[in-house]
Amino acid sequence: MRTADFDFELPPELIADEPARPRDAARLLDMRDTLGVGYTLADRHVRDLPDLLNPSDLLVYNDTRVIPARLTGRRGEVKVEATLHKREGADVWHVFAKPGKRLRVGDTIVFAPDLSAEVMEKREAGDIALRFSVAGGELMAALHRYGVMPLPPYIRRPDGASARDAEDYQTVFAAREGAVAAPTAGLHFTPELLARLEARGIRRVPVTLHVGAGTFLPVKVDDIRDHRMHAEWGEISEATARAVAETQGAGGRIVSIGTTSLRLLETAADDDGTLAPFSGDTDIFITPGYRFKIVDLLLTNFHLPRSTLFMLVSAFAGLERMRAAYAHAISSGYRFYSYGDTSLIGRAP
Repeated sequence: MRTADFDFELPPELIADEPARPRDAARLLDMRDTLGVGYTLADRHVRDLPDLLNPSDLLVYNDTRVIPARLTGRRGEVKVEATLHKREGADVWHVFAKPGKRLRVGDTIVFAPDLSAEVMEKREAGDIALRFSVAGGELMAALHRYGVMPLPPYIRRPDGASARDAEDYQTVFAAREGAVAAPTAGLHFTPELLARLEARGIRRVPVTLHVGAGTFLPVKVDDIRDHRMHAEWGEISEATARAVAETQGAGGRIVSIGTTSLRLLETAADDDGTLAPFSGDTDIFITPGYRFKIVDLLLTNFHLPRSTLFMLVSAFAGLERMRAAYAHAISSGYRFYSYGDTSLIGRAP
């Protein structure tokens, strides 16, 4: 398929700069097959979610926590902005750097008197490997001192991320530090909504996928088969794999909170739909024609045109169905992207 097949026009005023308040007041486009005779579109809100799910359903959420991964430093007289996107060791990260073309292997970038990094490698994917002057917990502490929240470029912040963004761009599930982008479907949940889901008997289990900035990059090749995903690290515990198996055995549905949880579940699944514990990298690229093994329902925000995430939801629900859904969302004034509204999508047969 061609990348142009996944293009659409989005009015810029529908790109959300701020989240809904409270979070579960965001709109939700219900795309389930509620009548068993075909898919319908219904305008709801995230707070309606307990009524849209069954007590036998299992929610799978991503418990990654976004780190302040954007650093500003200097190489000599050149100002350098580095956005970390994947940890490769205690002191090594892959980063997207501006201006990356002016950096050379062996260069040193100084971010602060007690934090610098050496350019170790310039990679074909367009990113750079940096070895920092501190490692492990010291490096994470330095990021919290000098780094800022790596908001996507479509969230307009001329003066950089605000103190409020440090809270808004973190999900209620956030526990394990390592992501450089939020798993945005999780941004809609509140303690009150979780309590209502629990009261209805709907269980939830965690997975961890440390989301990288490469996930949200637009696809620039003409043929989607030529696109290469950036790898991200993920983990699924034995307890979560067991809960998924128990739910499947009892006839319940697996509900993925976001595409990040879905990609990790599908990475770890066997061809027969069995989920195994997992720890390692994934660069899964899901496009139309993919046969889903685990996930039955997907809660996900509205994605960029020509993006791997719009390709993923088109694989999950069908391209024509997603085109119709996005046309409805645009005409109805739904808010798009990370701080925007969301949808609940049933998997196409």
